[in-house]
Amino acid sequence: MNMNEHDMLEKEEIFSKVLRAGRRTYFFDVRSTKADDYYITITESKKFTEEDGSFHFKKHKIYLYKEDFAAFTDILGEMTSYVLNNKGEEVISERHQKDFKKEYNTETAEETKTTGSFTDIDFDDI
Repeated sequence: MNMNEHDMLEKEEIFSKVLRAGRRTYFFDVRSTKADDYYITITESKKFTEEDGSFHFKKHKIYLYKEDFAAFTDILGEMTSYVLNNKGEEVISERHQKDFKKEYNTETAEETKTTGSFTDIDFDDI
């Protein structure tokens, strides 16, 4: 299969949903294999704005096949329940709350000065 054929297969969407969430957009697509079976792709597209006002998008894609649906659904449900049960539905973050005050102790502030601070990790970074 050459790259053009692969791209054409990627564009054959059977059923799609979009979730817009701030600068992130999630695309959920049902696609068809060559054997005419279905699988799901989940794509995260994140918008980055440059200093000059231009922007670009970074995309990450997950392919989810039928044989993994049950386990994936179970684990996703378990993980989301864990977060909601332990932290509730309120979003607590510097990015989402203008009045968010991060608590610093002197050791943490010193570590940040020497090691730097990272707030976002992409799969490409691993």
